[in-house]
Amino acid sequence: MGANLLLVDDQPEVLEGLALAFGRTDHEAVTATSGEEAIHTLNSEDIDVVVTDLKMDGIDGMGVLRHALTLSPAPAVILLTAHRTIESAVDALKEGAFDYLTKPVNVKELRVLVDKATEHRRLVRENYELRQTLDKRFGIEGLVGESPEMSELYQTLRQVGPTRATVLIQGESGTGKELVARALHQASPRAKKDFVAVHCAALPETLLESELFGHERGAFTGAVARRPGRFEIASGGTLLLDEIGEIPLSMQVKLLRVLEQREIQRVGGNETVKTDVRLVCATNRDLEEEVAEGRFREDLYYRLKVVQVSVPPLRHRRSDIPLLATHFLKEFAKESGRPVPTLCKDSIEALQGYHWPGTVRELRNIMENSFVFLKGDTISAGDLPRAIRRGEAAPTEGLQIPLGLPLEEVETMYLKRTLASVDGNRTRASEILGISRRTLQRRIKELGIDGS
Repeated sequence: MGANLLLVDDQPEVLEGLALAFGRTDHEAVTATSGEEAIHTLNSEDIDVVVTDLKMDGIDGMGVLRHALTLSPAPAVILLTAHRTIESAVDALKEGAFDYLTKPVNVKELRVLVDKATEHRRLVRENYELRQTLDKRFGIEGLVGESPEMSELYQTLRQVGPTRATVLIQGESGTGKELVARALHQASPRAKKDFVAVHCAALPETLLESELFGHERGAFTGAVARRPGRFEIASGGTLLLDEIGEIPLSMQVKLLRVLEQREIQRVGGNETVKTDVRLVCATNRDLEEEVAEGRFREDLYYRLKVVQVSVPPLRHRRSDIPLLATHFLKEFAKESGRPVPTLCKDSIEALQGYHWPGTVRELRNIMENSFVFLKGDTISAGDLPRAIRRGEAAPTEGLQIPLGLPLEEVETMYLKRTLASVDGNRTRASEILGISRRTLQRRIKELGIDGS
């Protein structure tokens, strides 16, 4: 099946030659003599593959590429470059270009490459349509991205959602694990029942047990009436236990019993209550490591990971950054009744060059901040926080650890360096380290780090 091609070059004779190259193929080609005209065509027509010269006056090939990557679904972009600018073409591949060819162009090679790009675009479109279907049927409009990592996640949601399987969602803080859990609920036969979320790290052990299993009147001081727990409230629906890796061993035993017997016992009571929930758990910790260290029960771990879903951090899918940033700006514009601002070339470069310790949540906050204080209709690098503009490196970059240093001393150095990089902000440090703030505080105290 042919593709809709957009051929871009500011030299008419070159453009005519490109058009002739696809004259007797299944592809339909339109042309543009400038980057500005190419962007107009991309906004007005459904283009599958863009073949563009890299060096042009005004908006160049990189500008066309960056604009193309903000579209949904994004077309595949092939860059044509002279030998002296190959380095720029390689940089374009890092930003999301499909491939590049050097001039003078070999027509046979270009046709082969366009065919490959067409197949790539077909897969991108299928993934996009799948996500649109999931958005409408299962309510996961918060999940945005067309990278291979996100495409794999969408496929998993489609397969696992309609089942009763217990799911363990793993990913760093801020990646959208709760959105994934909600998508699983909406994709299941339980969608009309309640979705209930419990953030385990936010509750001490005594309150966590009551929160999950409920309590009887008089079970403890302040228990003036019987109160159902989240397992009862979520019966027939889905229960998300967020930050499951934070619960103490004593609670793990009780949770395992619930999973095995499908019944709970309220705190202070003797009656057993049958429960029917689909359990979904989320964690930013490596539970296999926790099991090896004796902090998490192995039998519970295997009960929870019937299906394991990994949510990729933003730095592993940088090609999604322009799309995500634009998505957030559209959301803020709609809420405030303002026009949607445009992301400038330098702002996209700055966003893609940052290491994103806070992942998608951090990107959303930065886009909201930039939108609130924006005076014009475009966001340039100057409108972004200083750390983004500088492409701030990870706090451990340049950290030299001598061989043979005890592990505890390594961890101390690592924590000190991280805390110093964020001026002692423990919430920010915990996001960078991928652990909860409570765990960070505990390790600071155990290691005797100054300022604890």
